[in-house]
Amino acid sequence: MLKSADAAIPRDPAWRGRLTGAAIVLFVLWPMLVQAEFKPWILWDAQSLAATWQFVASFVPPAHTPEFLQLVAISSWETIAMATAGMALAMLGAIPLTLLVTERLSISRIGSGQVSPLAASVRHGVRALLVLLRSVPELVWALLLVRIVGLGPTAGVIAIALTYCGMLGKVYAEILESSDAACNALLHNGSGRLQALLYGALPESAAELVSYTIYRWECAIRGSVVMGFVGAGGLGQRMDESMKMMAGSELATMLMVFVLLVAGADAVSAMLRRRLA
Repeated sequence: MLKSADAAIPRDPAWRGRLTGAAIVLFVLWPMLVQAEFKPWILWDAQSLAATWQFVASFVPPAHTPEFLQLVAISSWETIAMATAGMALAMLGAIPLTLLVTERLSISRIGSGQVSPLAASVRHGVRALLVLLRSVPELVWALLLVRIVGLGPTAGVIAIALTYCGMLGKVYAEILESSDAACNALLHNGSGRLQALLYGALPESAAELVSYTIYRWECAIRGSVVMGFVGAGGLGQRMDESMKMMAGSELATMLMVFVLLVAGADAVSAMLRRRLA
């Protein structure tokens, strides 16, 4: 006996839920697109296409004079130095804050199993500080600091240090909180917080901590270029100057260098992750 065509085709049992979910997403997303004035069809307007072609045509050939390449090399090194110095300062601030905010390393809860009110209030205060630091993007910090310390990479270094201190402190604490009871055993046997961290929590969490730190260093390199557009020095400031002068050939060279910087940072992070695996 032949089966009907409808019986031969399996029907998705969750099709109503999927359709309802898609409708809800569209219902929520559409007002946001309208509010954001999202109009991608403007890209295909004749005037926009003409301006795009004129701008892209100026990229060829890329600038390659020795003087300009030397200037790009110095700016690129300044960008890497800004990101690395900012990350180093961020870690100097994040590590002690992580010790304070990580409940697993609390000595006051030994015995009773509960954290003392004083320790809890200090922990909540440090968490609020970390929220404040990471809530303000590094670009906003750079805008404020450029007006305080002036143009140059100093503003970028401090901006990265402030924002990334909040990010590192939060994630470091979450990683250490998920570690096993090794640090608890050390604390119960009279160890201090630092010793419990170094010999209990770090050995099992080191790979994850280093992996996240390397990832943030990659982000800091990209952020350093962006902050250059507000006067924080580095490759971004040179790109901003070339864009203002409509020097497409110079911009093409710096874009290629920027891609190489990000690719190099990704290669370094991949190598370190393989060593930690």
